[in-house]
Amino acid sequence: MKYKRVAAAFILASMLTNIIMPAACTAKTKQDRQKEKQNSKLIKSQVSEYRFDYVNTDWWKGFDDEYLNDYIIRAIENNHDLKIATLRVEQYHQMTKLQFASELPQVSGGFSPTGLKLPGSTSTSGIWAFPIMVNYELDLFLKNRDKTKSAKKEWEKSKFEERASYIAISSAVGSTYFNIIRADKLIELQKEIINDRKQIYELMSERNKVGLTSTADLVRANKAYIAATADLTDLEKSRTTLLNNLAVLIGESPANIGELKRKDYDESYLVKIPESIPSEIIDQRPDYLAAEKMVEKAGLDVRIAKKEFLPRLNLIGLMAFGASSFSNAFSWANVFGVLGGSAMLDLFTGGKKIANLKLKKNAYEQVLHNYYNTNLKAIQEVNDSLVALRQDDKKYKTNLNVYKLEQKDYKFSENKYDAGLISYLDLLQRKENLLSLNKQVVSNKIDCNIDYIGLYKATGTKL
Repeated sequence: MKYKRVAAAFILASMLTNIIMPAACTAKTKQDRQKEKQNSKLIKSQVSEYRFDYVNTDWWKGFDDEYLNDYIIRAIENNHDLKIATLRVEQYHQMTKLQFASELPQVSGGFSPTGLKLPGSTSTSGIWAFPIMVNYELDLFLKNRDKTKSAKKEWEKSKFEERASYIAISSAVGSTYFNIIRADKLIELQKEIINDRKQIYELMSERNKVGLTSTADLVRANKAYIAATADLTDLEKSRTTLLNNLAVLIGESPANIGELKRKDYDESYLVKIPESIPSEIIDQRPDYLAAEKMVEKAGLDVRIAKKEFLPRLNLIGLMAFGASSFSNAFSWANVFGVLGGSAMLDLFTGGKKIANLKLKKNAYEQVLHNYYNTNLKAIQEVNDSLVALRQDDKKYKTNLNVYKLEQKDYKFSENKYDAGLISYLDLLQRKENLLSLNKQVVSNKIDCNIDYIGLYKATGTKL
């Protein structure tokens, strides 16, 4: 009997030591691993589906550009920033599961063999102990449940932030693609301008030799020729930078920019301006929805801070199998058990809980104002994007009409040159005016497409 009391004391000490130790992990069976594998495949399939839904691939097909569609798909599949955004969602998912674990009982078990020698005795004996302990915080006031809900709001917010990342990257791909098309056309036109200015310089040089053109005019012609060459260098540099940027956006090496195909400017699609956009469309914007989730989370955090003033209720259960021989260690007669509970209330914390409650209320007010501000900015961005699209479209049509008139005027100049009424130098100078106007029209048309992409981004793809 004396030995049994000593053994029980050793077992109890072992149990109390385990209170501060983490619960033991349960080994996974082969069936569990196979199930996780199947779930992983299903999750990947579902992720692929909602990614394409995030960017509204049907909207991009409206440009009727197979190269652009391919780049959007490649960005969705390969862009590293998007992979990070997706991994961040999983990170918050696991944090939610981690918080949910605090709502459940914590169970730990172990094996504690013990050798024992008592005073006055020359012999030793062994004790085989198999303790199992359960620790559970009774969530009577639903404080832990609210903490899990708060963590879940953070997880839901990360999903909207992920969607915002997909919209931003796809918009960047589209804008970069059209800027490359613009650069291609401007480089083509700039080369024509350089060729004309070279001919103008050479003609004026010949005229200067016979005294028909002043040296000052010759110098100005040379300066214009050199400036046109410098402008071409800038355009080629800009195009290379854009190609490098597009390569990174779609997850390719910038060393392969020579393989990036695109449509010719003359084949590019001109967007159609929507007549109106309902104000309710901002309700679908991911930043607006994310801000809404943060308001809900902040409200839960305030409620949790209030519940910190309530007592904590804990249940502790302890059971152990212990015997001097292993063969009879698991008999019911050798079981040692304890069941206890506690209700603890903090009587003095130095104002910590009051400060925490005020802090959470302050954070709630900040989040609420951020929500209102997000709402206003969303409306502003939609309106700004629509105005920019309409104004650039108006500018494009105006400059296009001017360009068409300049084309007719140039035809008259060609007829005059054929009739010998003007010199070839005059004809070249008027051609340069035509090319400069064409460059303006090209930029205006591409601006309209980029503005349309900006409107797509501002409305959260629900254009």
